[in-house]
Amino acid sequence: MTGPAGARPAKDRTVRYGGRSLVRRLVLLAAGWSLAVVVLAGFALSAYFRHAALQRFDASLSEAVDSLVAEVAVENGQVQPPPVVDPRSLRAYSGSYWEIAPVVGGHIQAELRSRSLWDHTLSPPADVLARTARSPGDVTFYDAIGPLNRPLRVAAMQGRLPELPQPVLFMAAEDRTPVDAAVRAFAAAIAVSLAVLGAGLSLAVFLQVRVGLSPLFALRREMAAVRVGESERITGDYPSELAPLAEELNALMRHTQETVERQRTHVGNLAHALKTPLSVILTEARAHPGPLAEVVLRQGETMGQQVDHHLRRARAAARAQGPGERTEVGPALDELARTLERIFSDTVSEVDWRCDPGLSFLGERQDLLELAGNVMENACKWCRSYVRVTATAEGPRQLRLVVEDDGPGLAPEQRSEVVRRGARLDERTPGSGLGLSIVDELVRAYGGTLELGASPLGGLSVEMRLPRAER
Repeated sequence: MTGPAGARPAKDRTVRYGGRSLVRRLVLLAAGWSLAVVVLAGFALSAYFRHAALQRFDASLSEAVDSLVAEVAVENGQVQPPPVVDPRSLRAYSGSYWEIAPVVGGHIQAELRSRSLWDHTLSPPADVLARTARSPGDVTFYDAIGPLNRPLRVAAMQGRLPELPQPVLFMAAEDRTPVDAAVRAFAAAIAVSLAVLGAGLSLAVFLQVRVGLSPLFALRREMAAVRVGESERITGDYPSELAPLAEELNALMRHTQETVERQRTHVGNLAHALKTPLSVILTEARAHPGPLAEVVLRQGETMGQQVDHHLRRARAAARAQGPGERTEVGPALDELARTLERIFSDTVSEVDWRCDPGLSFLGERQDLLELAGNVMENACKWCRSYVRVTATAEGPRQLRLVVEDDGPGLAPEQRSEVVRRGARLDERTPGSGLGLSIVDELVRAYGGTLELGASPLGGLSVEMRLPRAER
């Protein structure tokens, strides 16, 4: 379909959120941000602790280098070892090391080193040696692999000593394994603590969302109660954000009820308007017998049946659109069974009915009596002696009503025929042929289904699925 020339098609402004849960969306969003902040905080704290630990470690090494520079001496052109300050430097591979080496031509010559190094040297990489040469007197820190392949933290400083023409590199080193272990232990403790905090935050977010949205859940429960006929309107006291919605829903339900009532009134007026002329026509036809009167009488009765049928269908559709009414299935079946046993006492020995406790039909009692009554009456007409009626719940919103008899039954090709309006497979049996057609129309008006099949009793099985009123 095209609009006027130059007109732009209207934009679809429908907001679509899919079938995702609002609670799930809010919880995932809030919990996701909280967990992201917790993870970032964990990394930041671990990095800060590692930096602080290395700073303290480097400060200790820097003091050791300064001590070497202050205590070393030169006699007769030879560097003399400093006095022992740390006893660990006397024990092999103890983890505390120092080395003093002259720098000749851009390379170091090992001169003195602590006994703890044994046969190992603290050979700095070329870039570290170049940095110390560019900044004499400044301490440079770097990581290395020491004796026994243990990680070391090394402090190096290049300086000059009296009576020595070449610069001297002073190096002090410590095994950094304890620092690394402390950093790992702190990271593990932080990870456990933040994991507990994250779980607590997620639970708090979930509870906050559930509590915050509880008025919305209460509104949904009230709407469900209205739908199944337990209440006529929403009466809860809701927050300012939901109160306008509750008022609009009540207004919508009032409008729907008024519409249904108007439809019922129109249906009733139409019934009176049509039935009165038909009654006059039929009365006159019976008063003046003859060929024309027989035709008028036959067609007038057919018209009356059709009017009843369509008016009944219209009333059912109007009731199906309005708020739900509850009808207990058990008492209705008991009433029908007692009535039919009296009417068909010559042929029917028993109308056996069974119903789940508390089962209710989501509709008016008159409609349930018409639905079940037509099918049960049909079963009594065709049975040999026994009719069985079973009503069971199928989920929270549907019930199943099955009527069976021990009669001759119907062939598969005849089952669809009997549902057709006015169809009668045996003209000798009294009736208008509208029974199962009326049932089918009513069932469809309520959004249910009607199925015909073979009964284990030998006769026909009529199965109806109808809306169920929730408890």
